[in-house]
Amino acid sequence: MNLAKAIFAMTMLAGVAAATVQLRAENWPQWRGPFFNGSTTEKGLPDSCAKENQLWVTDLPGHSSATPIVWGDRIFVSATDPASKGILAMCLAAADGKVLWQKRIGDDLKAPRNNGASPSPCTDGKRVYFLYGSGDLAALDFDGKPVWSRNIVKDYGNPCIKYGYSSSPIAYGGRVYVEMIRRAKPHFGEAGTNKPLDPYLLAIDAATGKDLWRQVRPSDADDESLEAYTTPMVYERGGRAEIVVLGGDYLTGHDPATGRELWRLSYNPTHKGLWRLVPGSVAWEDLIFIPIPRGKGLWAAKTGGTGKLGDDAVAWKYDGSTTDSATPLVYDNAVYVLDKSIICFDPRTGKERWRGDLKTLCTWRASPTGADGKIYCLSEDGEVAVLAAGNEFKILSRTKLGDGPTQATIAAAGGRLYVRTATKLFCFGKPAK
Repeated sequence: MNLAKAIFAMTMLAGVAAATVQLRAENWPQWRGPFFNGSTTEKGLPDSCAKENQLWVTDLPGHSSATPIVWGDRIFVSATDPASKGILAMCLAAADGKVLWQKRIGDDLKAPRNNGASPSPCTDGKRVYFLYGSGDLAALDFDGKPVWSRNIVKDYGNPCIKYGYSSSPIAYGGRVYVEMIRRAKPHFGEAGTNKPLDPYLLAIDAATGKDLWRQVRPSDADDESLEAYTTPMVYERGGRAEIVVLGGDYLTGHDPATGRELWRLSYNPTHKGLWRLVPGSVAWEDLIFIPIPRGKGLWAAKTGGTGKLGDDAVAWKYDGSTTDSATPLVYDNAVYVLDKSIICFDPRTGKERWRGDLKTLCTWRASPTGADGKIYCLSEDGEVAVLAAGNEFKILSRTKLGDGPTQATIAAAGGRLYVRTATKLFCFGKPAK
């Protein structure tokens, strides 16, 4: 083993140790939680978000679709600031919702159905990392002191995504990973660089903010299918770790140490041109689930392959209507897909276990959360539906919070739920006896 590989292996072991502590503490360190699949082992959570379970609510300066991140006694959220036309990094106390600090990171921007504060922050327990649609990326310590900052749009050009850049960063093994799955020409604004606007996966040293590598991720997709709003995922199995990226007609796996592409699988072999992708991938055992664009189905890809994969790498395909927005949830040996209805799949076979109609005209764009035997869902107009996880469709409660549009995932940590609406952060828990 050469020196670089040895150092990386030591870093990964340290990251695993930190992750073990993290899971015992029941944190919610990034957009899809501690397992990158929307679930947590957290217990003691309420069955509803009714008023009697509301512990506190805090007004936020402006709208954002970013999910709150929780580590210990602190909550980190992104927000827009209409007063200064800026984008903010914020820290709140988990105990009472008090704002401990807020920092203006840059200027807000507008895009169709989006603003600059759509990406969710992430944390490794040492620092918190905020990324914005403007390309501003900043690391702060838990007291709000700046550690480093940079702008990836200035470094690598316009995101070239029609509805505004909204991929979230992930922190893993002492690195921050950022993806940019984009077309080669901007929809609006200047290119910002004389270099080709390649799609890429970027690894940044978490301590210094310096690039470790940038892996160009080529695609032969057409038109809008070149664009993705997805977030990278960490997949670990059998001693092998990968950074999984979904979008631009392909699911790819990358070496965390070098960025080298290990394998790729096409989910759009006929290259339909309007298949931009919003929901991301999730994994269960030896399978990675691919939500097909435009709600056209769900695939299960086998893991462990190398190079360009074919149809034999697909364990099963579900061709029915699924989701165009919400990333699936993997929880308690089931896969849940949410749209106007919710479907529970057997992860091994792809067979529907049940389908439930939520009986509403609103859209459910936020990704569902699984915890404590329950599934928590948040609609775009601010309704929280709590369902029973298991072998049948059962609604436990429905609560209308309002304050839409709401698109942030519900976070569960420390016996509490954190629900982000457009301009408020709610905290729910079981009242003390």
